[in-house]
Amino acid sequence: MAIRIGLLGAGAMGAEHAWCYGQIEGVELAGVYSRDPAKAGALAQPSGARVCGDAGDLIGDPAIDAIDVCLPTPVHADHVVAALQGGKHVFCETPLATEMAEAARMREAARASGKLLQVGLLMRSVAACQWVRAAVDEARYGPLVSLTAHRLGSYLRADSPDHKAHYSDPTTELMTFDLDFIGWVMGAPAEVVARAAAWRGGIGEVTAALRYDDGRIATVLASGVMPLGAPFATGFRAVFEQAMAEAETLIDAGGIASRFRLHDAGGVSEPELAQHNPYQLELERFRDAILADADPGLLDVDRAIEALSLSLAVRASLNPPSA
Repeated sequence: MAIRIGLLGAGAMGAEHAWCYGQIEGVELAGVYSRDPAKAGALAQPSGARVCGDAGDLIGDPAIDAIDVCLPTPVHADHVVAALQGGKHVFCETPLATEMAEAARMREAARASGKLLQVGLLMRSVAACQWVRAAVDEARYGPLVSLTAHRLGSYLRADSPDHKAHYSDPTTELMTFDLDFIGWVMGAPAEVVARAAAWRGGIGEVTAALRYDDGRIATVLASGVMPLGAPFATGFRAVFEQAMAEAETLIDAGGIASRFRLHDAGGVSEPELAQHNPYQLELERFRDAILADADPGLLDVDRAIEALSLSLAVRASLNPPSA
């Protein structure tokens, strides 16, 4: 029997998840909640899912096995806790929370319920990041010396198509993804130091340096104030003792362009990467964890809390933005 999913949210991420569920065997999108009935109906139609104007209707439905939360971050905790207390497994999109108290409340609800709380730590399902993790695990090119990552968008500009009033500052809205990647391949740092560029009385762009006791270092740049004509850009450079790998993805109106290159003693090459949709891969893992066919530890709420703790350390280290 298929795992029946109740999807909360019909925005861009909700639409991505709805499409993915249509490609995954053993799951059924059974219901979609949104304050916009037209958006919910569009996502529900392919699977015949029912449309709900009240999230509680899906959370309380005994025929629903799991809840997928694609709502704005500020309302994650209330819906996640309600779903867990209602006996549902939960998948929650990143950022899980912007404050530790909210994240801890969700974790406590998961542990008390005995149900899974999995989080969309997307970089762990991105093929280029998986390549780096495998290279570290296998000591393929010697130790990983440094890792530099960036995530550059324009979402803080009021006229940006990516702008949403509920979005948080770059330390959590953007940087969390790369801090989780760094933690996954390098572990917890000994020290975090950060500086911010001001943007209209707030934080527009952040640079963070993570120092390790063994001499390694990682840096992250996150910006929400790129010019509107610039593509959304994300990527990294991983320096090993005997090689360097670099990845870059650019997203604009023309589509998505990605590149992955390896520099080693043999010159420059483009290693073949697994071809998969990372969103679909993490939702397949959610299915498998529910069925006890996969270790839930990879996307467990504890991993999201570790990334959030780094985001909060970055925020605490920031210089006060100037006027």
